[in-house]
Amino acid sequence: MRLERKTIAKIIAVVFVLNLAVMGGGAWFAYQEAPPIPEEVVGPDGEVIVTGEEIRDGKRTFQRNGLMNHGSILGNGAYYGEDYTADALELKVQHMRDYYAQERHGSDYAALDDSEQAAIAEVVRNDLDDRSGTTAASGTADGGVIAYSAAELYAHQQVREEYVERYHEGAHDRGVPAGMIDSEADAERFADFAMWTAWFSHADRPGSDHSYTNDWPYAPGAGNDATGAAMTWSVIAMVLLVAGAGFGIWLYRSVRLPEPEVEGISVPAPGDVSVFPSQRAALRFVPVAAGLFLAQVLLGGLLAHFYVERAGFFGVEEVFGVHILQILPFAIAKTWHIDLGILWIAATWLGAGLFLPALLTGHEPKRQATFVNGLLAAVVVVTVGGLGGIWLGANGYFGDLWWVLGNEGLEYLEVGKLWQAGLLAGFLTWAVLAIRGLKPLLDREPPYGLAHMILYAGSSIALLFTAGFMFTPETNIAVTEFWRWWVVHMWVEGAFEFFIVAIIGLTLVSMNLLSRRSAEKAVMLQALLVMGTGVIGVSHHYWWIGMPDAWIPIGSVFSTLELIPLVFILYEALGQYDAMTTDGEFPYRLPFLFIVASGVWNFVGAGVLGFFINLPIINYYEHGTYLTVGHAHAAMFGAFGFLALGMVTYMLQIAIDPERWDGTWLRAAFWCWNAGLALMVFVSVLPVGFIQLEAAFTESYAVARSVAFYSRPMVQNLFWARLPGDTLLILGTAIYAADLVRKRFVLRESADDPDVDDMAVAEGVLSED
Repeated sequence: MRLERKTIAKIIAVVFVLNLAVMGGGAWFAYQEAPPIPEEVVGPDGEVIVTGEEIRDGKRTFQRNGLMNHGSILGNGAYYGEDYTADALELKVQHMRDYYAQERHGSDYAALDDSEQAAIAEVVRNDLDDRSGTTAASGTADGGVIAYSAAELYAHQQVREEYVERYHEGAHDRGVPAGMIDSEADAERFADFAMWTAWFSHADRPGSDHSYTNDWPYAPGAGNDATGAAMTWSVIAMVLLVAGAGFGIWLYRSVRLPEPEVEGISVPAPGDVSVFPSQRAALRFVPVAAGLFLAQVLLGGLLAHFYVERAGFFGVEEVFGVHILQILPFAIAKTWHIDLGILWIAATWLGAGLFLPALLTGHEPKRQATFVNGLLAAVVVVTVGGLGGIWLGANGYFGDLWWVLGNEGLEYLEVGKLWQAGLLAGFLTWAVLAIRGLKPLLDREPPYGLAHMILYAGSSIALLFTAGFMFTPETNIAVTEFWRWWVVHMWVEGAFEFFIVAIIGLTLVSMNLLSRRSAEKAVMLQALLVMGTGVIGVSHHYWWIGMPDAWIPIGSVFSTLELIPLVFILYEALGQYDAMTTDGEFPYRLPFLFIVASGVWNFVGAGVLGFFINLPIINYYEHGTYLTVGHAHAAMFGAFGFLALGMVTYMLQIAIDPERWDGTWLRAAFWCWNAGLALMVFVSVLPVGFIQLEAAFTESYAVARSVAFYSRPMVQNLFWARLPGDTLLILGTAIYAADLVRKRFVLRESADDPDVDDMAVAEGVLSED
């Protein structure tokens, strides 16, 4: 079977529209089916315990103080502290048991014999299982009243006291700095918010036999256990993976794509093309990104150590008399670590996207370099403003505008709305500059051509980022999480993957390894597979956060099929590398080595580990554990980081005279990064995750996320085992940064205009088969 590029393009457009339709319908259901925020929570005598506004105030406190990057809510966030939903539910069960033990036996629950404890535990389970919603006419809208039993009222009051002690007064043994929440009143509101999420995690959704969260978290004492749907759809997902893989292989083999050819092709050597002012300007993104990268890995090392010493750093506090936790709390360090990772990769890609057009067209628009420099300056302003705003906002300097100017307090969307708007403007500006640079190519090729694909991918990044503006701190947490995952996951599974295959294709064309027609077909087919599985596949994040039950079957199917395009990306990368290495004269081996590494880690991190943890029955117990940490690091740095670094290597090799090019340090950094990432993921992070999974399965999710779990000797030893891997990652980044300084002094002079030979090279690269 032969599919023309035009046909594939039409199919991609249809798939994209269908994806948006499904997710648009999901947005409507998100508002309709979100767990209701009650107007009031009342005690057995009718006294008002909590109001709906106080629950909303608690959510604002949660975001303003960056608590999502200390612990997690509904399993989403950081894993250093407790999951607040699971913790509040566990404390609720414990205090309810103590209440009934005192009422019936005049003793603490722990002092009762086994039969008495079993009887009390059954009373508490039945009490919690009987909570089927508010008294609102519709169980899906805000309003109504939650009526507490006397035991629930007692438990709620105790949790408030615990959260004041823990998050306001501080608890260094838990890694909580003193004054993390400014006032007792705010700490109580945070407890009210956490207790509301605990309530809808055990209260049956109206018309259903399970809770709003599909009975997540696993809490036997509260009657929460995995539903039948989680098991059923896990089995179906595995069957569909086999069937989908077979279909994907058939499709991939049926669409006949020319193999990459090396023999007989003249690959332009680095010295054969001119470097234009805009390309020199684009290269300035690289040292800025490298500085952010180095700061990120240093913070990563500190964060890893926090799991060993909750309030110290190799005895520094004993020397200076101050805990590093009070100077740089985990939540702030984690927030900066995440944002720096996004920023250095994005800055590198922006630079690469502005470097390639002149290379492909032999043309530079007027004042393009000035505009590129302006974009870099804007990126620096947004970076400094956003990172500084996070600290200022968390420390109360912006008042009620904390979420606009400071920190929005949501994982991956930490910076305030103003800085998010700045990032969006940066993406749009980049698109305009890329269009200017690629215009000679855009004018000659059809709308489904390779250069257009780059612009579509970049535009989709900007489009999906707008989902981050669909909520405020007052929005229901379930709806907030719905939109947040549009930004976080659709970037990865939609826009970023699309961008990866498009950039790789464009790079191969610029290296003259693939004809443009062949690259277009490969990119379009892979983009079809990525978008056809990844966009709706975001729904596997909706199973446990209070979204409608329909997401379990939908998410199971599509998140499982996400593995298929990653297999083909890996297959293409290895095939292209094998073809290249048959010719010893190929000059771009080192840049393409990074691209191959990106494909391998993409398959391992996003594919293998992603498939494993996304099965509903696994994810029910694993959600928010160290297995997710392994998946995230292998997928984010392994896939997107290595691609960015490969593009940097390619840009540098072109921008430096061949006689002065030295890839020794970059090659050393490459192997440090690969070895370090492998050691971190497979020697430390994943083993901790599997032990955590066992603890969640055999005891409860709250136990697996407790400080007591992290303090177990075996777990502590595995945390220490992360030190060699982290050290290699830091070493590789330091070598990389030093090499950039070295190479800054050997860059070629830029040309003002292309000469005839440059145009001939460009025309040869861009010509049709």
